[in-house]
Amino acid sequence: MKSILAIDTSGDACSVALYRDGEYMVSHRLAPRRHAEILLPEIKMLLSQAGLFLRDLDGLAFGRGPGAFTGIRIATGVIQGLAFGADLPVVPVSSLQALAQGAWREHKARHILTALDARMGEVYWGAYRMDIGDLAVSAVEECVCAPREITLPELHGDYWFGVGSGWATYGEVLSETVERRYEHDQPGSGFTRRELVGFEPNRYPHARDVATLAIVALERGAFAAPEDAQPVYLRNRVTR
Repeated sequence: MKSILAIDTSGDACSVALYRDGEYMVSHRLAPRRHAEILLPEIKMLLSQAGLFLRDLDGLAFGRGPGAFTGIRIATGVIQGLAFGADLPVVPVSSLQALAQGAWREHKARHILTALDARMGEVYWGAYRMDIGDLAVSAVEECVCAPREITLPELHGDYWFGVGSGWATYGEVLSETVERRYEHDQPGSGFTRRELVGFEPNRYPHARDVATLAIVALERGAFAAPEDAQPVYLRNRVTR
């Protein structure tokens, strides 16, 4: 069984998780603008509690974004530095995908619309379905746009769950977007209205979910060298 250290600082939470032999050790707390201060001490604490050194791990993972530019840069820099020092592979994981994985873990949601407040009247968003092995799989390309411009895919069983800070800011619009009627691709099949079964607006990407997704990717050989582990912003213009 492989072991991996995962982090995510793409939002207000500073999140660290250590996965080993099917068990998780986690440090997850809200720490706006303090990621650079507390991230490395939290990593050292978890490794110490587990009695491990970085070189004992099989890989590292981080939330690559989208999200807060500063937080994403911090996570990228820390992981690259640790990976270079310990000669470990890196698995970049979408922060939106990690949110969806968390929605499954907490709510058993199978179709998830993740939305993070991107400011300037826009959201970073992605649509996910749960696949074999209970892993969140992207159903559309991740995007940044105005909430009303979101177009959801047609999936079997149109019950959706929303998660992320975008739901706190644009909950009404996103709810209308989910439940908007759509015409089936099959001619003559009529229209269907999706159903929103709930949403969790005050949730941030969790390193436990980053680790869950990353350990599978690591076992499949889907990892990067430290220098190739890059952030994904979805937008070129910086917002803090």
